[in-house]
Amino acid sequence: MKKQLVTVAPAVAMTVVSMVLTLAVVVMWLGGSMPWQIALVVGLGLDGGWLATLAYERRLAAQGDHSTPVTAVGWGFGVLATGVLVAHALAEESTGAWLAVSWLPLAAKALWLVHGLWERTALTPVALDAIRGIQQEARDEAAVARARLRAQAGTEETRLTAVTEAGARVARIQAETAERLSGAWSTLEAARQGEGTARALTCVTDRVTPGAQPRWELPVWGPYEPVPALDAPALSDAELDRIVTELHTSQTPPLSYRELSLRFRAAGHQASETRLRAAWRRVTTHTATAP
Repeated sequence: MKKQLVTVAPAVAMTVVSMVLTLAVVVMWLGGSMPWQIALVVGLGLDGGWLATLAYERRLAAQGDHSTPVTAVGWGFGVLATGVLVAHALAEESTGAWLAVSWLPLAAKALWLVHGLWERTALTPVALDAIRGIQQEARDEAAVARARLRAQAGTEETRLTAVTEAGARVARIQAETAERLSGAWSTLEAARQGEGTARALTCVTDRVTPGAQPRWELPVWGPYEPVPALDAPALSDAELDRIVTELHTSQTPPLSYRELSLRFRAAGHQASETRLRAAWRRVTTHTATAP
């Protein structure tokens, strides 16, 4: 009920002011040319018709009904009252002041229209409480969803940061390891290619194998592809020595053990690394000691 007063009170106030103003203007304007009693009747008739149509419209609205002819008659009385006020303003010296209040009948009618629209859309307290509950539930769900998204975003950011830092650490360790291995390999290569290395090995092996020039082979560093086992029968020592001799003497200068081993495997022969290295040593020793 208190909320209804928000729209009905201005409409009632505007209606009273409009009726009083219209009645006063009609009496003052027509009182000079006819008895004031007649002018009063004219003013009351104008206001009465306006008020009667308004009352009937309110009754239909209370019943949930609406009548277009009654509404048209009501607006007609409002336009007529406004026309009377405008005609009176044009006949007076202070035209602007009277024109400023000539819109009151139509304004009162518009306020009653607004009040009728409010009544047609008004809801009971139970419905309003239900709507407020639904809105609050939607706001709660939206807040929870926003919090969940923020938490997921924070977790994902933390995970990506940790993965990035771990990847950077792995990359640094790999770079440092590669640098150390490269340095060690360079040191081994320099020692292998050095002139003092051959002389030192010759001094050590001269009394055992006179005239031998041993060659220091570097270990294999890097990825390799294992050769799948073949179904060929195992080679005897004589056959293995023959194959190694052919491979060793197939190129000048003779092949190193590493190159020989690769060609031996590539040719499809099968032998253990121990037997192949022993055969290579026999062949190289024989070659070195041969006249």
